[in-house]
Amino acid sequence: MALFKKKDKQNEEPKAENNQQTDIKDLALAALNAKLNGHLYDGCIIMPRGGYTIDINVGRQEEKEGIKLAQFVYIIKHDDFDEPIIEPADAQGKTWEEAADMAAQMFMGSIWHCIDLASQRKNPVLVPVDYLGQHYDFDMFCQSVVRVGVSADVQPTMLVNFIRDQIPKYLGSKKYYWLRIYLARMNNNKIIEVRINGSVCMDLAKYFQPYVDQIEAENKFVSEKQYALFVQHEDDKCPFTKETVVNAAKDAIDRMTKIKSREDYEAMAQNLVDMTGSRSLAAEIRIFIPEILAKMTLGFREGDNLFLIEDEGQIEFRKTQLRSYFYLQQVVLEFLATRPSTEEVQSIVYNSVAFREMRKVLEEAKANGQEIKPGDLFVPGTAYKVGVDDYFVW
Repeated sequence: MALFKKKDKQNEEPKAENNQQTDIKDLALAALNAKLNGHLYDGCIIMPRGGYTIDINVGRQEEKEGIKLAQFVYIIKHDDFDEPIIEPADAQGKTWEEAADMAAQMFMGSIWHCIDLASQRKNPVLVPVDYLGQHYDFDMFCQSVVRVGVSADVQPTMLVNFIRDQIPKYLGSKKYYWLRIYLARMNNNKIIEVRINGSVCMDLAKYFQPYVDQIEAENKFVSEKQYALFVQHEDDKCPFTKETVVNAAKDAIDRMTKIKSREDYEAMAQNLVDMTGSRSLAAEIRIFIPEILAKMTLGFREGDNLFLIEDEGQIEFRKTQLRSYFYLQQVVLEFLATRPSTEEVQSIVYNSVAFREMRKVLEEAKANGQEIKPGDLFVPGTAYKVGVDDYFVW
């Protein structure tokens, strides 16, 4: 009983903090809406022009030497976004009002600048995309670089230019893609993070390494950040929705944990076809769930690539170009959050090609007296084959 009483006591204390977070959130919403001229409704800001909804969460908050410090997390939603855009902003001030206003200014100068440019069609840069026999045209809208701790006499550098030739390799059939580049350094501690639609793209970090290496950051924190928004000229023509993929994937995982025979597997595969109405999409779901789960549970490092195996050879493209991939990754993360048993995880992972190949490498190393851990291994990407006529990558 003492344990439960202790938990009850712990649960009483954050109430005041939660109330404070609510108050600070209200300040943040008011500060931002004063700049956007939107509508405050049900704890968020609605922008009728463009159809955007903006919510704000308050993360860590503290006071040091009379200065208020807080992290504000801005969440932008739109019907055409597969995932919300999430933009954190660390701000400070002598009062919480000042901190909230500083965060609002940072938000306006980052991703919202791109969104505003896109809504007004200001200064678009054409980005043509060709892959797997498909062609898409995008307009890129790019904000200025946001810098912290950089000397005023150092001219800003357009970070997107470092990967301008690589960007088309990461865009697919979706209506919107957004790119976030974040670089930071303090002494010899360096951060290079490149995200597309919220997903980290490991292979893009290397293009910024020489630039970060030369940043002057002795005994001070320096960071640079840049956003770009890509809007496809044509409307999204994908024949399936995210909801279709998610529902089918959840059902597939449930069935995969219970498979005992070939007949069970075939029944699961057929049920995917019935749920999605597509043999191609059904194949992607049953192929990628084990591969994604293997990567997450075993901890080996994997690049951004996908390798489609066809009779004439392999075709290389990127995970961000396969629409279903990150939908499936989200479902796998939710599955792991339920704390499944080891047996349930193994029943799925054992069907992973990456797992089987990795086990061979580990066994060979052990036979040669070497010790290799999964985290030491790097896989360029996932190779897969879909035995369906007229397979089309969405």
